[in-house]
Amino acid sequence: MTEPAAIVFVVDDDPSIRRAIKRLVESVGLHVELFGSASEFMSSNHPEVASCLVLDIRLPGISGLDFQRQLAEANVHIPIIFITAHGDIPMSVRAMKAGAVEFLTKPFRDQDLLDAVQVGLERDRARRQRQAEIAILRQHLESLTPREREVLPLVVSGLANKQVAAEIGTTEATVKVHRSQLMKKMDADSLPELVRMAEKIGIPASKDRVQANKP
Repeated sequence: MTEPAAIVFVVDDDPSIRRAIKRLVESVGLHVELFGSASEFMSSNHPEVASCLVLDIRLPGISGLDFQRQLAEANVHIPIIFITAHGDIPMSVRAMKAGAVEFLTKPFRDQDLLDAVQVGLERDRARRQRQAEIAILRQHLESLTPREREVLPLVVSGLANKQVAAEIGTTEATVKVHRSQLMKKMDADSLPELVRMAEKIGIPASKDRVQANKP
């Protein structure tokens, strides 16, 4: 199955800069969409594919740094590559601390921008893959019975079946059944794999229980 084409979004109020970046990025086979302002970008539809944003620091109506913050607040986690003709160290530090991929000062080398774009796209691909994995794990979690969900954090804590049984007030044989079923439903081949799955969906092992149940 062919992976959907990645998109590089460019937001810059200078048409000549937009066109130059478009030609450069398209020269390496990537799709590019251009916008003259942050509001224009936000009002457009963005396909659910790997993407990154080449963003000018100085924009009409809002600065690129403020737009970066707004995107984060709106839960839009697109990797950002800043470009500017008026950058300074505090500005670049703020951008990078907020998660920017790169901060390039005009005129920048073509290869520097292309390298940053590739980093941004790979970062977004990795994020989307993590999200897809978590979505599948949450579907598996939803298939568990209430009792199996109760057993899960105890199992990933490293407790033996006998200890889990004592914790939830049932028999060891019953815990064995619950444990087998939740392993099957979560599609986990081993306990370490189940532990990693639980961590990804925010079900931490209970270290206090492990310590309390140690002989």
